[in-house]
Amino acid sequence: MPQESIQQLNRRLGLAPSLVFEAGEGGLTRAVLRTPAADAHVYLHGAHVTHFRPRGTAPVLFTSARSAFESGKPIRGGVPVIFPWFGPRRDDPSSPMHGLARLAGWSAAASQLLDSGDVELSLELASSPDTRRLWPHDFRLRLTVRVGAALEMALEVANTSQTAFDCEEALHTYFAVGDVRRVQVRGLEGCDYLDKTDNLARKNQGQQPVTIVAETDRVYLETTAACTIDDPVLARRIVIEKSGSANTVVWNPWIAKARAMPDFGDDEWPNMICLETCNVGPSALRLGPGRSHRMAATVRVGQM
Repeated sequence: MPQESIQQLNRRLGLAPSLVFEAGEGGLTRAVLRTPAADAHVYLHGAHVTHFRPRGTAPVLFTSARSAFESGKPIRGGVPVIFPWFGPRRDDPSSPMHGLARLAGWSAAASQLLDSGDVELSLELASSPDTRRLWPHDFRLRLTVRVGAALEMALEVANTSQTAFDCEEALHTYFAVGDVRRVQVRGLEGCDYLDKTDNLARKNQGQQPVTIVAETDRVYLETTAACTIDDPVLARRIVIEKSGSANTVVWNPWIAKARAMPDFGDDEWPNMICLETCNVGPSALRLGPGRSHRMAATVRVGQM
């Protein structure tokens, strides 16, 4: 399907001044959502939320200053949509990291201005010859983003094929923090996790909040709890509530890995932490023909 022009998108779905399509970084099309409570940016490339800022606060999402904004490359930061595999593909390591959804051009499907003043945008991605070259199944994804005092994101995965398939999914959210070494993440106390920095060793968090003192890459298992990022430097608390998700991933690359990533600044790692709403590894989805699954995350910001 031919990509719509910015003018066509604004005629069909624009809700000026609350929702306007424009050329963003690298000339990629993005939607700018503005409400009395906050503003946000959503790129059609990858259905990628790159910015969310409630009025009177610092930006809530981290996006690297060195990120590529280019077709065929992922955006580094914000909220990448991960599907249908997480990380390297186990049966084909040459496949794109984190699947195909974050590299694809999505279609703008619907928009609405709600009575509350919130604004909502839905984007869709359906299987095509391009996706089938990477993954043989038929599917439809729909990401709905609602912006107000909170940022609400819902990812729906539908199996439109004649056979069942297994898939992983994540809203791989990068949060902006004042200094990750002083942050505490609450809500994962007592959970088991797989430590990806230690050959997937299974460990337990214990009763202490998560703190970052080195490279951290953990898949917390069988947890549906809300998490809180306490950030004393920015004097704020970010609360992430979720549904339809059995895992939470916590990630920070620390020093060496940050230097090894070409689209991530060497000195940016102290100012971000990923807290990801997902179903991965042992909690991967199995969807039968005609079945669907909905996973959602809501991000709220308050003072400490």
